[in-house]
Amino acid sequence: MSDSETNLTAEVVVIGGTPGGIAAAITAARLGRTVILTEYHPMVGAMMTNGLGKSDIETREAINGVFREFVDNVLAHYVQTYGPDHPNVALCQNGYYYEPSVAEKVLDAMLAAESNLRILRHHELDTVSVVDAKVRAAVVQDRTSGVRRRLAGEVFVDATYEGDLAAKAGVPYRLGREARREFNELHAGVVYIDYETGAFMPGTTGEGDRRLQAYTYRLCVTTNPANSLTVTAPPDYDREDYVGYLDDWRQGRMGPPREMREGMGYFAPTFNTVVRALSLAELPNEKYDVNINPRPLGFPFCEVNYNYPEADWPERERIMTRVRNLTLGLLYFLQNDEEVPEDQRRLARRFNLARDEFTSSAGFPRQLYVREARRIRGEYTLSENDVFVESVLGRTRVHADSIAAGEFPIDSFPVRKREPGQNVALEGYVLMLDKLTHPYQIPYGIIVPQKVDGLLVPVAASTTHVAFSTIRLEPTWMALGQAAGTAAHLALAVDGEVREVAMDRLQHQLLEQGQVLTFFKDLDREHPCFAGLQFCGCRGFFEDYQARADEPLDGATALRWLERWGHDTAPATDWKEAETLTSEQLADVWRDWDAAGGGGEGSPVTRAEFCQRIYVLMLERSAAGATEVGS
Repeated sequence: MSDSETNLTAEVVVIGGTPGGIAAAITAARLGRTVILTEYHPMVGAMMTNGLGKSDIETREAINGVFREFVDNVLAHYVQTYGPDHPNVALCQNGYYYEPSVAEKVLDAMLAAESNLRILRHHELDTVSVVDAKVRAAVVQDRTSGVRRRLAGEVFVDATYEGDLAAKAGVPYRLGREARREFNELHAGVVYIDYETGAFMPGTTGEGDRRLQAYTYRLCVTTNPANSLTVTAPPDYDREDYVGYLDDWRQGRMGPPREMREGMGYFAPTFNTVVRALSLAELPNEKYDVNINPRPLGFPFCEVNYNYPEADWPERERIMTRVRNLTLGLLYFLQNDEEVPEDQRRLARRFNLARDEFTSSAGFPRQLYVREARRIRGEYTLSENDVFVESVLGRTRVHADSIAAGEFPIDSFPVRKREPGQNVALEGYVLMLDKLTHPYQIPYGIIVPQKVDGLLVPVAASTTHVAFSTIRLEPTWMALGQAAGTAAHLALAVDGEVREVAMDRLQHQLLEQGQVLTFFKDLDREHPCFAGLQFCGCRGFFEDYQARADEPLDGATALRWLERWGHDTAPATDWKEAETLTSEQLADVWRDWDAAGGGGEGSPVTRAEFCQRIYVLMLERSAAGATEVGS
């Protein structure tokens, strides 16, 4: 690209090279749209290419699409590089675990494959042009050359962690935590929770505030001495930042969890040591993904980030430097402080920054782990109530405009440092509510901002703080990004607004791409009626997570489903007592049934066949111009 190119145009402009932004850009490009993708950092991929090497996903069947393509490409990389029987292939966990450099290589290749997608790395968003309440252009500045570029587009996607484009466009947003009463959320506001029992503790008020869950860095360390970089004390090192960990150890707070769960970053040698300050997950090539464990009361990262979301980039860089130094200081403390027992120091010294990762920044990741910043006010606000099982259903709330499935347990890092008299948990720490959070449907309205058109926001989405603690994972953001890219394409196809996209068409496109819109425990993606079951699942046909796809359909269920779909059921009242409906019975009442190619006379109709026929009819109606409009 020449420095003289200062005016660029694309149909879709994506600001933010996060995984969600990458999914949006790739999807729109594959649908034939011209796309520009910009990123503040020199690399794309954000956390996925900067230390988060363990995919945050508990129910793998709930998220497919571009994310699953990435996972498959990671697995292919390790198989092709090392051979199918190499230990690295097993360590990559079918592609869900990966070295940062491998993630970057895979994502770069996926982007490079799209000829109508242009990437502007190392570009900072400057200004946004909004005319008649619609985003028309954005100006970005090359952080290397200083050249400013005006990007004109028809649809914009804000895929930044910070919601910067939306904020500059005048979209209203939330910061911090809602009060319990605002959305009737039990875990909202000021909370003290015993992470072992889940019980609320004294001091819990549920009052809202602007506090943010802590930011950290996600490290990639190695146990290979030949590939190690020795950690030295950072410039502002102060051991007092870390002595609280010694108290945690002495008071017995660094032991194993009460319940051991697979994939949680447990590393048994650190149990009952100060090194439990780190959570380690093994990766290929003698490397580990390191998360900073938020359980210890000595955790020093809270409160540093309060000003980050609304700060300019120079101030953000200062905050990033402070968190970087706190992180390096923690490693140095664990490896060298004389109060740390010698055997524990030896254990800590096994883990050092990997020389062959982040080579441009001395083995340290370039992306701060921004767990939560701005959250837009959208056409719908996802709350705790959307991700917990409703009492009247055996599953979470149904959304007819579902564009993706979410599944990760609500999990918020603490927001405050240790307070006097607190001996159990830090304030705001809500650990993995896996017994309460269940796979849920994500409505389109959370990525559609209020007041401003021509814009979709799949990352800084419209949720409460509590619900953001389940949305805020890269696999989920990639699914939302894929939906945003698809919605942008459909809006362009009819010269309309993204908030008016036909929901049946959007869901059809997403299903064609392999997206999961609603989760079933017993449904394989390869089922021939998968799309129909997904479509009907978003319309309340199913009362739990069991599709029972190939079971015969009984008459009472068929009546209930037809009513939900809005079909006249008066001629079918005699179905009520039928234990099994036949194709002949259906054809007598539903003239469209024969066209579905149902079984012969007397053959039973399965639940899947019935749903698939409804889905096919929806497509036929959509083609004829009758559509469902999204929220």
